Amino acid sequence: MSDPDASDFAEMALALHDEPDVEQTLERVVEYAQQATACDYAGVMLLHGQGRIETAIVTDPRVAKADELQVDLREGPCMQSVESHASFVVADLGADPRWPEWGPRAAELGLRSLLSVRLYTTGGTVGALNLYGNKPEAFDEDDLDVAEIFGRHASIALATAREESGLRQAIGARHLVGLAQGILMERYGLDAERAFSVLRRYSRHNNIKLRVVAERVIATGRLPEEP
Repeated sequence: MSDPDASDFAEMALALHDEPDVEQTLERVVEYAQQATACDYAGVMLLHGQGRIETAIVTDPRVAKADELQVDLREGPCMQSVESHASFVVADLGADPRWPEWGPRAAELGLRSLLSVRLYTTGGTVGALNLYGNKPEAFDEDDLDVAEIFGRHASIALATAREESGLRQAIGARHLVGLAQGILMERYGLDAERAFSVLRRYSRHNNIKLRVVAERVIATGRLPEEP
């Protein structure tokens, strides 16, 4: 597509927010990123708790390998984008002195140029959007401007999708625990508070998530045997 204008970004933003879950939002993010910048390959790395970074989606396995190398080497523009809150345009990965180990190894994979932008909201860093070219100097400052604008929309959509996913899981967990409480109350003559205490104590003692304990109680009709 030609350089996107305000109406294009508005349509992209609406489409991103219409996706039902994190996985489909990620798929739409890389699809639109390729359209907006005409990159050859795209990928998203997401930041999780305790600073853990993982590859969430790629359009080519070489991108996943390049991401893996960055994590292993603790070196590279995608990692640095997340950590330093900066964006990077890399004209030639094989010759950039900023990443002397990672760059040449990425170039050997056929990834010759890169545009990496931080994904973030007011709540903090979400991850990084990484766009690759199979030739040097595939991106310019105009591409960076486009990627950063698109990245803002993508950041909000991903953060919202992750929050909604977490809420759905929490609601589902509460429902399961409630069902397990009812089973223990009926089987052992416990009140609600006592039944919950039993579930929680079993969870802590055996280092098993409360949701998993509840699922086992629902499946068997009783508290699991101690391992």
